[in-house]
Amino acid sequence: MSNVKLAVIFYTMGGTNYQMAKWAEEGAKEAGAEVKVLKAEELAPQSVIEANEAWKATVEKTKDVPVATSADLEWADAIIFSIPTRFGNMPSQMKQFLDTQGGLWASGKTINKVVSGMTSAQNPHGGQEATLLALYTSMMHWGAIIVPPGYTDEVLFGAGGNPYGTSVSVDQDGNMVEDVEGAVKHQAKRTVTVADWVKKGIQ
Repeated sequence: MSNVKLAVIFYTMGGTNYQMAKWAEEGAKEAGAEVKVLKAEELAPQSVIEANEAWKATVEKTKDVPVATSADLEWADAIIFSIPTRFGNMPSQMKQFLDTQGGLWASGKTINKVVSGMTSAQNPHGGQEATLLALYTSMMHWGAIIVPPGYTDEVLFGAGGNPYGTSVSVDQDGNMVEDVEGAVKHQAKRTVTVADWVKKGIQ
């Protein structure tokens, strides 16, 4: 396999999507990729974060994770996004990050990036598929190559069977309901494999 460069970019309040990003990193590295785990910049006021213990703890836990930049996107052959759902859409923090990539897009540097998405919500029908479709709509405008997991491995069924991207339900205490670690790693490996095909094809 050629040296596929993967950026795993997440946003999280409670830590779920950070954990999913780390599992994606593990899976991608097992597939031979060079990986950067990055976060979308926080936009919420510090006073709001301070008032929520779980959010505050997550910010502290992820304080050393670099904030994603346009340079990271340009560096990457492939990108995995891991985001919670917000009313069936992506969080404003990730939307802001995508919306500031106009220069990269205008110069053709988003074309043929291999992308995939993962998400979480408080229940299985809380907008998970809609969130991934919203993400993928932006990726179509980028000219990216979208790689959903589909039903390409049995492990996906144990994780809820979402063909759009691995998704997990999170209970009121912040615990993941489904066991999605295997599905996340499979999705990461699949993304890296397709990126390898694309990279070799372009070369």
